[in-house]
Amino acid sequence: MSESVGTLGERLQAARRKKGLSAQKAADELRLDGWVIEGLENGDYERIGPAVYAKGHLKRYAELLGLPVAEVMADFDAALPPPLPPQPAGMRMRTGPTTGEELPWPAIIGCAAVAVALAGLMWWRPWLARTTASADAQVRSAVRPVPVAQPAALAPATATATVAAAAGAGPTDAAESVEPVVAAPAMQPEGSGRARLRVSFLADSWVDVHDATGQRLYAGTGHVNNVRSMSGEAPFRIYLRSASSIRLEINNHPVAIGPQYLAGDVAHFEAGADGTLRRDLRAAPSSRPHG
Repeated sequence: MSESVGTLGERLQAARRKKGLSAQKAADELRLDGWVIEGLENGDYERIGPAVYAKGHLKRYAELLGLPVAEVMADFDAALPPPLPPQPAGMRMRTGPTTGEELPWPAIIGCAAVAVALAGLMWWRPWLARTTASADAQVRSAVRPVPVAQPAALAPATATATVAAAAGAGPTDAAESVEPVVAAPAMQPEGSGRARLRVSFLADSWVDVHDATGQRLYAGTGHVNNVRSMSGEAPFRIYLRSASSIRLEINNHPVAIGPQYLAGDVAHFEAGADGTLRRDLRAAPSSRPHG
């Protein structure tokens, strides 16, 4: 039995309506977000994520609706695009010994030139910084403020005129030389801003998430095939147990957890709104399961 994606979605929708369930009610029964049910019924599997996620959700949805699971999964597999053919090897193995004439001398010479340029740059920058600091110190030592005697009852305008006269400038020039000091705007930390975090569970796993304001967005054990979505101010502080069984997305972009953030199968890091990870130097959350 083979049907198109549209026909499979129509079968799911018809079976749901026959059971008297709304899309949101079916999502609640499966502990999923409503858009996952919409994606299954519309055949929009890419929105759900990797094929293994869509396949797991589709199997549970078919069981809920009382449809034959084997037929539904066969229709799903038939609807998937065929895998790409393996690419031919683009390299050939060297069988003989390497001679000096076969070495890539232009590339070696180019790399050596780049290394020499980098070494010169590393030497020149400290020397320039020392020279600039020395010149600034000499300028500061050569400039001395001109003391100006001023009566205590002197009005502000008269004081300005007196200072300007001592410096050899008229009252108008002194007033025009005063410029307001404007404070530079505060720079936002990299990766900050409002963001949406999506956590998918491939197995039962424990998660603790705080946003940049310190508010705890979620803490608890997520069950297999569940999806949790939350929004807050990035960067997020994230602590995971069974990290290999969890998939993260920030603003609909997958997040790869590098080995530098793992201790066994436990992960602890900060995640920015742009999906960039960095180490969280603060202590891991204390309210987590023991064992």
